[in-house]
Amino acid sequence: MVVRGSSGGRLAGEVLAEEDRSQFANLLVAVATTQDRAAFSELFGYYAPRVKSYLMRLGSDNAQAEEISQDVMVTVWRKASLFDRSQASVSTWIFRIARNRRIDVFRRTKKPDLDPEDTMLLPSGFDAPDAGVDAMEAEARVRAAMKDLPEEQVQLLKLSFYEGLSHSEIAEKLKVPLGTVKSRIRLAFSKMKVRLDDD
Repeated sequence: MVVRGSSGGRLAGEVLAEEDRSQFANLLVAVATTQDRAAFSELFGYYAPRVKSYLMRLGSDNAQAEEISQDVMVTVWRKASLFDRSQASVSTWIFRIARNRRIDVFRRTKKPDLDPEDTMLLPSGFDAPDAGVDAMEAEARVRAAMKDLPEEQVQLLKLSFYEGLSHSEIAEKLKVPLGTVKSRIRLAFSKMKVRLDDD
């Protein structure tokens, strides 16, 4: 009996005598159709150690290879009805399951673990009690400074900062030139700056 890797043209299928291939296919069909435990036991006894060896040759350690091979054989039991002897031999089918399962495990282990101390994952800290008071005072000063502005400048500031419109959107909404919007906002800022600096 010769075991070939993927370089041999098959996944890790074994070259078996035709009657052996037929026997394993019959066993797998019995598992699929009648959940034949004796047939599965025979398949398990033959393939489980071979799958484990295959996984170890691919780089899995003993414990991981054992775990994956057990998982593969459980999949064989559950998915036996998906086996099609006209498409592949039992060996090819089982070793393909093993290869895919190993790839899944490898992908999971390659993902970095999340660091619970990563600042991006920590909830934001609570604001100090006086920070809220400071923010309210600043807002009150800004509103007081806006009261001294002409209504057209107040309107532009509200559209820009409270409604979040861009200068070009404001110009389009108010049907005024873009340069006018920019100059009036700049003028409003200048006036407010003087007032706030005085405060």
